Amino acid sequence: MIEENEEIENAFIGQYKIKTDATYIDDRTQVLNHHGTFAILNRSGDILPLGEEFQGIYYEDTRYVNGLKLHLNNHSPTLLSSNIKEENEILSVDLTNPKMLFKGEWFPQGIIHIHRSQLVRDGHFHEKIEIENHNSNEHTCELTLDFDGDFKDIFEVRGVKREKRGEFLGFEYPDKNTIIMSYLGLDQVVRRCKITFNQAFSRLSQDGEIKYDLKLFPKKFQKVEYTISFLEGEEQSQIRDYHTDKSAIESDIEKSKNYLPIIETANEQFTHWLNRSKADLVSLMSDTPTGKYPYAGVPWYNTAFGRDGIITALETLWAAPKLSRDVLLYLASNQAEELDEANDAEPGKILHETRGGEMVALNEIPFKKYYGTNDATPLFLILAGEYYVRTGDISTIKQIWPNIIKAIHWINEYGDLDGDGYVEYQHKSKNGLTNQGWKDSHDSVSHANGQLAEPAIALCEIQGYVYSAKLHVANLAMIFEERELSKTLRAEAKILKEKFNEDFWDKQLGCYVIALDGRKKPCRVKSSNAGQVLYTGIADPGKAKRLVQSLMRPDMFSGWGIRTLSDAEIRFNPMSYHNGSVWPHDVALIAEGMGRYGYQEQSLELMTGLFDASLFIQLQRLPELFCGMERREGEGPTAYPVACSPQAWSVAAVYMLLQSILQIKINNLKKEVSFCKPILPEYIESMNIKNLDLGDVKVDIELTRHGRNNMISINWNLDDTEWQLSIIK
Repeated sequence: MIEENEEIENAFIGQYKIKTDATYIDDRTQVLNHHGTFAILNRSGDILPLGEEFQGIYYEDTRYVNGLKLHLNNHSPTLLSSNIKEENEILSVDLTNPKMLFKGEWFPQGIIHIHRSQLVRDGHFHEKIEIENHNSNEHTCELTLDFDGDFKDIFEVRGVKREKRGEFLGFEYPDKNTIIMSYLGLDQVVRRCKITFNQAFSRLSQDGEIKYDLKLFPKKFQKVEYTISFLEGEEQSQIRDYHTDKSAIESDIEKSKNYLPIIETANEQFTHWLNRSKADLVSLMSDTPTGKYPYAGVPWYNTAFGRDGIITALETLWAAPKLSRDVLLYLASNQAEELDEANDAEPGKILHETRGGEMVALNEIPFKKYYGTNDATPLFLILAGEYYVRTGDISTIKQIWPNIIKAIHWINEYGDLDGDGYVEYQHKSKNGLTNQGWKDSHDSVSHANGQLAEPAIALCEIQGYVYSAKLHVANLAMIFEERELSKTLRAEAKILKEKFNEDFWDKQLGCYVIALDGRKKPCRVKSSNAGQVLYTGIADPGKAKRLVQSLMRPDMFSGWGIRTLSDAEIRFNPMSYHNGSVWPHDVALIAEGMGRYGYQEQSLELMTGLFDASLFIQLQRLPELFCGMERREGEGPTAYPVACSPQAWSVAAVYMLLQSILQIKINNLKKEVSFCKPILPEYIESMNIKNLDLGDVKVDIELTRHGRNNMISINWNLDDTEWQLSIIK
């Protein structure tokens, strides 16, 4: 029985969870994002106080603007269309006038066309409003824009209650084309929202409303533009406008595109999925002192997360090795150096997340630099090892070698809490995460009877990560002639594999248990965590076969993807965050694990499920997660109400899914591109991979499917005698 008095509102999930009754999905919102700035708008380009009021323009974990409304002649325009452009750079909205009476004059419906173009970039929001008169008569119109700001910390918006807030300082009008809203936080920082127009107002009120009197001649249009700058403390706004930042964003997109190859297939919809995923990933790649870093997701996780960044890099490593380099350098530069229980930090541990904003500054939440994750550290080592094989970039490995050694030390010294060879977690920060694997909900680890597992908890996939990490570091150690270290790590990995397959395998479940609890009692539930074990190679071949069969049964495979929890388990809920939902990145890791063990047909089923799901989802953009209901014919997957979209490791999943069925491996050390028993689905007859980065050269690869027996021919355009193309059939 699940205890009725269970502490549902404990630790992180109790205080900081995203409330699912406060959804913004039903409002049909549009999202713009660029680095630390993003906007959630309705389809008309407005920001309205609906539901729990998630709409707004956010900068550095603070919502500056919570109100933006356009009126024409005191009427709300009628929506014609609303589209995010293909590269994610602009929200384009077409509006027209309803039938209306204004100052004694009747306006027939549909004679005035309003086109709104909105974009965000580096702490600025821009809008260009074009108004055109399609009537044969001249008309005088009044355009009204109404602004408001609440300067709420993003955790406040997410539902965290604060005893008191700072002071809204009101509106200032320093000249006839500028509005300034200000807020004095409890951290004594003044945050300002400066709105600058390209022309003087006709009239204004004292509460953020401005008006323009526009004379519209037949078949002519007028234009109003403004820029919102978000400023902290003594910051001064730069001179920026719509056109300057539009050009800069286009340049940013072209530069970031160089990180990823062009992939085209004979299936137009699949190619669109790839292009959408590429554009979304590029939009999340933020500039840092060490290069690009994929911010986790909009709106709730628009910041650097260690685990998310690493998994995104692993998903795209074969296609975008430069991103993996930048992720490694960023996380190495932010590795924990000392014990700090308030932030769950220990020497050598890799960052979980970093945040800004008023509540972080006041220590109301512990996430300025928070290290409460047990998987980011071994994942960092896996990425380092796989990056080196992929690129042969010894200079980067030399640069981060001290960080690699510290991370290995953390695994053995701090990760293994009781010296039994397994890495466990038990949070020390009073406000920290209770569960510190990727499923970090408070209720994500339980026993078969539904009782929550007591710490310290050893998750199955983390043991796999540690196994793989030690083998990778053992290989890297040989570069530096640290033979004893290499030998020790290999021996430890071997022991861990043997012990793991004995302690975690459950013959009756046909699956690895999700975890061992603090008493080393197995948590005998069937979960997707076990599927990620395949990715690491720790599973014995016979157990891997049974596990693949188990995961593909209807209790786990919804038809769209692998559920996080079997529908036979007591805690299963298809609408939960981690106990029955489907996460694209999780499915991709499982699919790649299946492919590595030779089960590409099952990998293909998983890829097809997510591809089919994408066809029902707006923009073909896979969200952070969706609900785990069984697939119903003619219907798409059920949306999870507050899922992030775009989310980095979700949009990057398609690259790992392709890797899982092609089993493409690029080994710069051997100068070899290899495919192991590659397959393509019936709906993809051919695929072209253009400008694939091999370091010193770029290559185009063409794959063609022949007949129903799935024979694949592979050709490339590389005449370089150093590199070889290898196909294992």
